[in-house]
Amino acid sequence: MRLLVVNVNTTESMTQTIGEQAAAVSAPGTEIVPLTPAFGAESVEGNYESHLAAVAVMEAVRAYRGPYDAVIQAGYGEHGREGLQEILDVPVVDITEAAASTAQFLGRSYSVVTTLDRAVPLIEDRLALAGLAARCASVRASGLAVLDLERDPAAAVEAITEEAVRAVEQDRAEVVCLGCGGMSGLAERVVARTGVPVVDGVAAAVTVAESLVRLGLTTSKVRTYAPPRPKRFLSWPPQVAPAGIA
Repeated sequence: MRLLVVNVNTTESMTQTIGEQAAAVSAPGTEIVPLTPAFGAESVEGNYESHLAAVAVMEAVRAYRGPYDAVIQAGYGEHGREGLQEILDVPVVDITEAAASTAQFLGRSYSVVTTLDRAVPLIEDRLALAGLAARCASVRASGLAVLDLERDPAAAVEAITEEAVRAVEQDRAEVVCLGCGGMSGLAERVVARTGVPVVDGVAAAVTVAESLVRLGLTTSKVRTYAPPRPKRFLSWPPQVAPAGIA
């Protein structure tokens, strides 16, 4: 089984971190292929960058030449999953939805701890659209920029953990979701401080994608995610190839 795990930003080191976390939880026989978009922002922290990332992720997947069995969109609260589901015949799993749905198996309520406060409405909207908001106790911001997760890992862990503790103690969350693909690998440290299950979105998405492939299931094409109708596109697609793709 081969899974494409697509970072939503153009920071290669973050793609590597996401890919390593995905590989660490994948089943024997699963190959993880991390992809970085060829264009877009170095970090995605708002609507403009998110919509741009959605296009970049779709183009990165379209440009990949090898076979694959499922695609994971590794951006928390980002746009684009629906477009991927239209153009692909394999399962598409978004880490936002994978984390939240997994959390609901583990407790009555869950909270998400993310980066900047401006990301909170985007995550809330994605959870509402996916029908996963009813059991969300809160979406909390750690105050970190996405790239701070790499610049100062120790401070990042502390800020994320502090908000996770507040989510449990103040918001009565019974499960915590790490609300950024770049937070991969932090779950154990947050568990140690909070005492509750902590869901890493990348890890959850890998296991969900593997399960869908093994069950022989993929996206329904009868209505909402039917393939795009054939038509002419002006000056599209752009003549670029994703990093690492020949």
